[in-house]
Amino acid sequence: MGLLSSTVSITRYRVEGKLRKPVLETVAECLKEHAIREIEDDVSVKTVGWTSFDKPFNHDFRGSSFVIGTHFVFSLRVDKKSIPSSVVKKHCAMETARRLAQTKRPYLSRDEKRVVKEHVISVLSRRIPATPNVYDLIWNYEDSSLWFFSTLKSANEELETLFFKSFQVPIIRLFPYTTADLAMGLSDTQRDILVRLSATLGAKE
Repeated sequence: MGLLSSTVSITRYRVEGKLRKPVLETVAECLKEHAIREIEDDVSVKTVGWTSFDKPFNHDFRGSSFVIGTHFVFSLRVDKKSIPSSVVKKHCAMETARRLAQTKRPYLSRDEKRVVKEHVISVLSRRIPATPNVYDLIWNYEDSSLWFFSTLKSANEELETLFFKSFQVPIIRLFPYTTADLAMGLSDTQRDILVRLSATLGAKE
């Protein structure tokens, strides 16, 4: 679900901190350094990185391609390889049978079975294509706000981790508690009270 979808889910963040100047060049460098890495023909089962908003499968961060007006617009891409357990089981059985035939033994040891499974998964990981998931984001650098077009817990966690790794500034997810804390300038005592508050149900009609 992306920025141009007919329906969207959004998670709001506040960006804590500023980047070194010139900001545009810093953002471009960070995006290039942490761009998505392709894992086709690779044993890796997951890769996470930045990609272009308009070209998510052929990213290009040259110039100001990620700038729209006063905003930075780009995407988080998470590629995963998922190997069905039944496929792993089938190939493990085939490999086990092959090794037993070669050694003329009745069975494999526990360690040998583990080695067989690791070998099978490694081989299959090179053959199976990764499934890409793309999540758009808009970053208003001037007011330190960021909109991430997903509410999935796993996607938000990947964003928070990669954003800090890339730009060396944290982002704070905004929901009622954090919004109240950031907007109201609470004292330590008031903040402790806020943390202890529990949600209340709305009045029934």
